[in-house]
Amino acid sequence: MNLRRLTLTALLSLAGFYLLLILSLLYFLQGSEALGTLLSARVLYSLRLSLLCASGASLFSLLLGLPAAYALSRHRFPGRRLVDTLLELPLVVSPAALGAMILIFFNTPLAEKWKALFVLALPGIVLAQFATVAGLCVRLLKAALDEIPTRYEEVARSLGATPLRAFLTVTLPLCRRGLLSALVLTWAKALGEFGATFTVAGSMPFRTETLPIAIYLHLSSADLQAAALLTLVLVITGLGILYLVRVLGRA
Repeated sequence: MNLRRLTLTALLSLAGFYLLLILSLLYFLQGSEALGTLLSARVLYSLRLSLLCASGASLFSLLLGLPAAYALSRHRFPGRRLVDTLLELPLVVSPAALGAMILIFFNTPLAEKWKALFVLALPGIVLAQFATVAGLCVRLLKAALDEIPTRYEEVARSLGATPLRAFLTVTLPLCRRGLLSALVLTWAKALGEFGATFTVAGSMPFRTETLPIAIYLHLSSADLQAAALLTLVLVITGLGILYLVRVLGRA
């Protein structure tokens, strides 16, 4: 077997594995019942809540992640490696453990007065999702900024631009595709986040029940049809947005 065939076989095997998982969801769907479940008030609320919170978490991640990524990409300072390592926390700690850390934090004297605002509440969903995706957002943005030579900014500064103006008018437009990719990937990750959200915000219907939590609750009650339907909605939404961005990115 030559290298081309070997690599293509590995690629198609992985893609086929995930496609098989997606297609298996269709086995449990039955027309009218599936439509009734999808259009129920509880499912529609969970979908709206998931879209809203994922958008908020990804936007906050972008607003903080972009300057943070720029600092890591362009500046050298004491403790830089330690800071860079700390941002990997969501990658090495499970989402449930990350949610537990947030809960424990709100039970300390430092943040106890804010506990009622976040724990078992909508802001807690955004906070949990933000904690899960912010490090990933910084990592993606840093990779995009690293590809842009610093000489472009240096030329702009030599022509009289301030560092901020050089960043806004030169660097930012050049990394717009990386910026869009980071935003969409963090949004998709936040949309499917479960562990930290469940730990911090709970699973109250019409309050903190996001789509992934709804899937878990239906599985807990052995309602495979509803769980399969909601999972399919989550998959189509996430993959659909990712595919659309990749297509538009080529335009």
